[in-house]
Amino acid sequence: MKVVLQNLTKKFPGKTKNAPEVIAVNDFNFEIPDGMLVGLLGPSGCGKSTALNLLCGLLVPSEGKIFFGEDDVTELPAENRGVGMVFQNYALYPHLNVLQNILFPLQNLKKENKLTKEEMLEKATEAAKLVQIDDLMDRKPAQLSGGQQQRVAIARALVKRPKILLLDEPLSNLDARLRLQTREEIRRIQRETKITTVFVTHDQEEALSISDMIVVMKEGIIQQIGKPQAVYEDPINLFVAKFLGNPSINVYEAQIKNGAVRIGEDELFKVSGVPEGPVYAAIRPEGLVPDPAGSFNCSLVRVEVMGRDISAVFTNPASLVGVNRAIVGSESLPELNGENAVFSVKPEKVYLFGKEDERRIRFELA
Repeated sequence: MKVVLQNLTKKFPGKTKNAPEVIAVNDFNFEIPDGMLVGLLGPSGCGKSTALNLLCGLLVPSEGKIFFGEDDVTELPAENRGVGMVFQNYALYPHLNVLQNILFPLQNLKKENKLTKEEMLEKATEAAKLVQIDDLMDRKPAQLSGGQQQRVAIARALVKRPKILLLDEPLSNLDARLRLQTREEIRRIQRETKITTVFVTHDQEEALSISDMIVVMKEGIIQQIGKPQAVYEDPINLFVAKFLGNPSINVYEAQIKNGAVRIGEDELFKVSGVPEGPVYAAIRPEGLVPDPAGSFNCSLVRVEVMGRDISAVFTNPASLVGVNRAIVGSESLPELNGENAVFSVKPEKVYLFGKEDERRIRFELA
C-alpha cells in the first residue's frame, strides 16, 4: 500500500512552563511507493521514531495529513489503521509461549473480523514458518535468544496481514552476528510478503544494506531522500556526507585558489565553475591512494589491518574530524612506512560544501 505524508508536523510543549515548543517532525513531505522498504535514518533525537509513531497512530500530528492509499487516516485510531509494529525491546508477553504470543492479536479481533480457532492457528503457523520459528512454538520468550525473540515479534506483527509494517530500531538489542542475520531475514520477509515497510534505525549500515530508499533526517527535517547508494555517492549537504559511510568521510578546511582545490599548502586538482574562496572539502576514505608522487601530504599515525580491510590512520592540520582514515589495498603497505603519508586523490570521491550553508558545491575538473 502506498503511504503519503503531507506537511506532517509534530510539536511537543517545552519541558518547563516558558520553554519553547519542541518540533520533533517538521513539515515532512514524502511518498512511500507500494511494496517498498524505506529506511528512516538519522542520529538520536532527529525525529525518526516520532514519524513512525505518527504513522501507526500512537501520536496525533500537530499539522499535516497521512494517507494510506487514497484513505486519509490522520484521525484514525491506531487499532483501525491495519499496521503491524515491531519495537526495539520485542515487547513479548513473558508468561505466554511463542504460539500464544503470535495468536494474541488475532484473539483480540472483534465482530466481523473475528476468526475461528482453526483459522487463527493456521495464520499463526503460517507467520511462524515465514520467520522460521515454527519449531519453537512451545517455548517461552525467556527460553529464546534475542534473535529468536525478535522473529516472534515480527511474526506477531505479520499475523494480522497488515497493510504496512513498521519497525522501530528492531536490531539494536542484538549482537553483531545476530544483527546481520536478522536484517537479512527482515529483507527476505519483506520481499516475500511485499508489505510496504518503514524501518527506523540510527545505524546507517543497516539502512544502506536492506532499504529500497532511505530518508536521512536531522532535527525533524528531511535532509535527503533517495536510493541508498545514490545518496551515499551524491550527498546534498555536509551533514549527509558525514552521516553516511563507515569509516566516516574525512572533512577539511579548504579553499578554491587559482582554480584549484587546496588543503593547506597542497593543491589537489584543478576545477572549473567554483568561485574562489574558503570551502569544506570532504574526501571518502576509499578516495585516497598512498602514492609517493601524490599531492596530499599527511602524518601517518598507524596502519590498521582488520581482516580484509586495511586502513591508514593519519592526521592533517586542516582536518575537522581529528583522526582520518584511508581504505587501502595490501599492495599499498610498502608506501606506508615512516611518519609521513602521501596520497593521490580520486576527484570523484571529493565533495565540496559551502562554508556558510554547508550545501553541496558541484564542480567540473578543469
